[in-house]
Amino acid sequence: MALAATTEVVLGSISFGIFWIMAVFPAVPFLPIGRTAGSLLGALLMVIFHVISPEQAYSSIDMPILSLLFGTMVVSIYLEKAHMFKYLSQLLSWKSKGGRDLLCRICIISAFSSALFTNDTTCIVLTEFVLKLAKQNNLPPKPFLLALASSANIGSTTTPIGNPQNLVIAVQSKISFGKFLMGILPAMIVGIFINTTILLCMFWKSLSSMKDEEEAVDEAVVDGEVVFHKFSPARMSHHSNQNSQVEVGGDEGEKNNIQLSVVRETTLMVGADVEKQLSRKALFLKGCVYLVTIGMLTALLIGLNMSWTAITAALALIVIDFRDAGPCLDKVSYSLLIFFCGMFITVEGFNKTGIPSVFWNFMEPHARINHASGMAVLSLVILLLSNLASNVPTVLLLGVQVAKSAAAISSATVPRAWLILAWVSTVAGNLSLLGSAANLIVCEQARRSQLYGYTLSFWSHLVFGLPSTLIITAVGLPLINC
Repeated sequence: MALAATTEVVLGSISFGIFWIMAVFPAVPFLPIGRTAGSLLGALLMVIFHVISPEQAYSSIDMPILSLLFGTMVVSIYLEKAHMFKYLSQLLSWKSKGGRDLLCRICIISAFSSALFTNDTTCIVLTEFVLKLAKQNNLPPKPFLLALASSANIGSTTTPIGNPQNLVIAVQSKISFGKFLMGILPAMIVGIFINTTILLCMFWKSLSSMKDEEEAVDEAVVDGEVVFHKFSPARMSHHSNQNSQVEVGGDEGEKNNIQLSVVRETTLMVGADVEKQLSRKALFLKGCVYLVTIGMLTALLIGLNMSWTAITAALALIVIDFRDAGPCLDKVSYSLLIFFCGMFITVEGFNKTGIPSVFWNFMEPHARINHASGMAVLSLVILLLSNLASNVPTVLLLGVQVAKSAAAISSATVPRAWLILAWVSTVAGNLSLLGSAANLIVCEQARRSQLYGYTLSFWSHLVFGLPSTLIITAVGLPLINC
């Protein structure tokens, strides 16, 4: 595809540039409107400047991706209600043997959770708990925050529902859930091992100081987010009053006390029955949430339509819950869905300018995946673009071009090309603090925490992120197959 008219190229580039600034720096002083409004502004400018028509803008919005994203968000909300993430948090601290053991657990649990519930959700839920564990054990929070964010990104590469760019790739490539999983799983396992090893080497000494186990348990009780209470039955302490009433009122007083005792015991029994019924209902709903989630994952593995499977699972959970779904649906990140709509339109407009095609035509002869040097060039291009333009726009811009280049070699290499794009664009998020939303979530939640506040700087992240990203990307590429 050749370049469009000069006017379209200039105006389309300006629109995309505004979108990029808002996506990477959402709080710039001259226009602090945030990512979502920034993506809508970029989309609107593409239409106003006649880079694309309104009809083309509407048709560029990918409803299967939005449906899959919405469905997985609703399922994650019900899993949180069913205490899934609470149990994951408890696994982190259960019989922990020190800072190094804790770091390894965070890497493994973060990777596993991200593959099933998205990397952003994992980081939102676990950041506060990781900070708390670090403080209780008198350990620096930095290695654990880096472990949480980086492992979440690496783990999310494994499945189409692990992160937004994988959703885009799975829908556009039509690779089944099972093939996607098996194609990247070996690279992910090795990547987590390398990531954990790098963290242990960098922070070996700082992970050695640890409080006594009893002191840590005491603090957990005081701070009280993950606190366990032993049930102790209520004791009736009216015996002395009963004796005094017998002495004062004789048989009549004793009769009144007996009646009061019967009423109290009846009330306690009714309360216990109601509590038992409520606990049974909660246990039933919790079991249903887990069964529906397992059913959704099974349906995805056998190759059913991913978008409709996620929507069906979400609606099944809403019906089973049997109450107004408003409070749960209010927790859905609609701003993210709107951001995607604006991004689809903006990227489609930028593609119409012809700039991505001209760039790819220049790079394509040097970036073919049938030899090692070509794969290295392709990976570097994806790494740089993912950190400059963010990973989802990079996938939207390069996905079709990379697939066409692979098809020119052999049709059998096309699925592998898509999986390489998924692997590199996601692992690229670990390069810098701005590389992925998961990094920013961990950074912001740690900074805003009232009890355990910690600031993770851009440069301190880069010192770890640069070597980790390059090594893991390079080692994982030969292991990807489909």
